[in-house]
Amino acid sequence: MSERDRTPAQAVLLVVGVTVLVSVVLAVLHVPSAVLFGSLVGGMAHALTSPTPLALPAWSFRIGQALIGITIGALVSVSALADMGPALLPILAVTAATVLLSVAAGQLLALRRDVSPVTGAFAMIAGGASGVVAIARDLGADDRVVTVVQYLRVFVVLVSMPLVTAVVFHPDHGLGTFTADGEGLLPDLAYTAAALALGLVVARLVPISTATLLGPLVVAAALTASGWLGTPMVPVGLQWLAYALIGVQVGLRFTRASLASIARMLPTVLLIIVAMVAATALLGALLAWLTPVDGLTAYLATTPGGLFAVLATAADSGSDVTYVMAVQLFRLLVILAFTPVLARTLRAHRG
Repeated sequence: MSERDRTPAQAVLLVVGVTVLVSVVLAVLHVPSAVLFGSLVGGMAHALTSPTPLALPAWSFRIGQALIGITIGALVSVSALADMGPALLPILAVTAATVLLSVAAGQLLALRRDVSPVTGAFAMIAGGASGVVAIARDLGADDRVVTVVQYLRVFVVLVSMPLVTAVVFHPDHGLGTFTADGEGLLPDLAYTAAALALGLVVARLVPISTATLLGPLVVAAALTASGWLGTPMVPVGLQWLAYALIGVQVGLRFTRASLASIARMLPTVLLIIVAMVAATALLGALLAWLTPVDGLTAYLATTPGGLFAVLATAADSGSDVTYVMAVQLFRLLVILAFTPVLARTLRAHRG
């Protein structure tokens, strides 16, 4: 691609146009987080073809992080998490094993000279791709590598899950659907505004690097648990905005050298991801053996990513959707809570 100067206005038009076009195509193909992918490509389309500097204000990234935190917090169900009580110890063990497996896979990737231990860990951490991508840069990881590897893992999960489900478990289909419709635009907007305002206040008071995501997440989960607004969610348009604000800023930081470096590591990354997906499936079998839950539900509860696709598969096959969501969300919350500690530990170990 030949480089050419662009005015800032031309650069913005290119980024927005490519973002919209790619997002629509990916949405039609049912690719998860289509807008995040589309905006990533939109940012790269300018960064790789023109020396004209383009950057979004710092506050826009924080808004994107906060909205993603609220989106996750809206999914938290206290009753579903409470239902894990009788099987809490096996679930804790499987969750801990998954996190350790992720860290080990990340350190294997970090044997490459162009990947730091922190970047390797957050690229390979299982579950919560959008949340991990949103905080990766704050924790000292290369968010370009983290974004590509995280969503490559999600893609492998989405491709392998129907095959494993059909070949190993032979479930019936069409038994139910998973939907998250919210309470209507006005209650959803009120919920989002309250969680955003209060969450950002909490983030300013809590001195941790991921507070901009975790503060709104905690406030959103508390509002959801209170039931004051029913079962609200972040309006889809605001979810798209959050993904776009994160994706564009990651894309704008790509260079031809970084793109070539990531391309070179993809074969190795793919092998590690396939091994991780297989290992988490074995952890699902272990969970089924340790608890009364059936094998398919345990497998879906331990898949490393693709939450909404996993929940849709659970509903369609008649599995326990509540259990699957509880275990997946429990792992996600554990990961997001301990990422600052993990980052500090890895940096100290490297030092």
